[in-house]
Amino acid sequence: MIRVIETLATGIAAAGSLLALGGLGLELNYRLLPRGNKLELTAGEWHLAISEPNHYLLVGEMEFRNLTKRFEIMLPSVRAGVKLLSDGSLDDVTSKTKVIPCHNDASARADDYWFGYIVKAQKTTKIKVSVDIQGQDLSKLQSAWVQVNYVTYGPGGRIPKVRHVVVPLQFPNSETVPNARNVGVAEVLPIRTHILTELDHPVEIVKRYVLPRAQKGDIVALAETPLALMQGRYRHPSEVKPGWAAKRVCLFFLPMSSLATACGMQTLVDVVGPWRVVAAFAIGAVAKVFGKPGVFYQLAGEQARLIDDVTGTLPPFDQFIVLGPDNPQQVVEQIQRETGLAAAIVDANDLKAVKILAATSDLSVTFLEQALRSNPAGNADERTPVVVIRPLPKNS
Repeated sequence: MIRVIETLATGIAAAGSLLALGGLGLELNYRLLPRGNKLELTAGEWHLAISEPNHYLLVGEMEFRNLTKRFEIMLPSVRAGVKLLSDGSLDDVTSKTKVIPCHNDASARADDYWFGYIVKAQKTTKIKVSVDIQGQDLSKLQSAWVQVNYVTYGPGGRIPKVRHVVVPLQFPNSETVPNARNVGVAEVLPIRTHILTELDHPVEIVKRYVLPRAQKGDIVALAETPLALMQGRYRHPSEVKPGWAAKRVCLFFLPMSSLATACGMQTLVDVVGPWRVVAAFAIGAVAKVFGKPGVFYQLAGEQARLIDDVTGTLPPFDQFIVLGPDNPQQVVEQIQRETGLAAAIVDANDLKAVKILAATSDLSVTFLEQALRSNPAGNADERTPVVVIRPLPKNS
């Protein structure tokens, strides 16, 4: 009887061990696999199919990409909306959006109903989004903020997502000569552009707005936030899920800091990790007690200084958290290589603080700081994200 009991106990223990190992294996498999239904919607390519004084037809071709290696992701719902931004009233302006599926293996329905569609692992499918805008005078429209709401259904459950695309509709004349201002070491010329978005590229912006009036020796200074926007480095707070560290550490920052909100801090956490943020905070707090401020920003990384929280930039991006740009040194080198102009990526403000994030090798950081100390680009609604610096002759 005792042997039977011992054998039974051994069997139960073995079964328990197998169950525990099985559970551990399931958990490890879950943690190692991508989660969250990795289905991405690109910004796409947009153009005005109709551009008349009282009628615009804006069309964008966008692509869904299933980034998982083995899971199918379903698209049970896709719809679009638009918010128009204008220099004038929108009382007599109407808009209508439409989403048209462009699947290779299924035709769109005539009644515009979005039927559920499966995007296989590592495959893509396309949609066409149209925005029909009508009004008495559309010349004051600045941009169209298109929001594509879609639902992903897969291993991560049912997850609603939004893809934001800002499409410029108003383009300043690139031949207009800007007002030059003497700042001692140089003349500075703020360059007005259209609202810069993910659909733009910094080199093309320089070619369009700077080269037509450029002179030999000119320097291009591009603001860091517009560059980040062109790189798509912005997030809507609704897409940010604050964790333990962000909710607690943010409470110790001054109210005007971009890290003083849970979502702003979580954006930093998502870049550098929670342990680095907590460690930087703890060490920074001790350093501040001993009279050495700013240690947190040194330890938390460059993005800690560069993140702009909601209200930090021009509409409609004032609704977003904007990170600092990615690899600005590569950007300035590409600008110089393709346009022949020396270039810098800068962060300047009305407090006469200037930070040079990157500059081509032929430029002096000290000279750039002197030329930009007055912040010629401005921090309001000037819409001049590019400044041309024209060095003065040594004897002037």
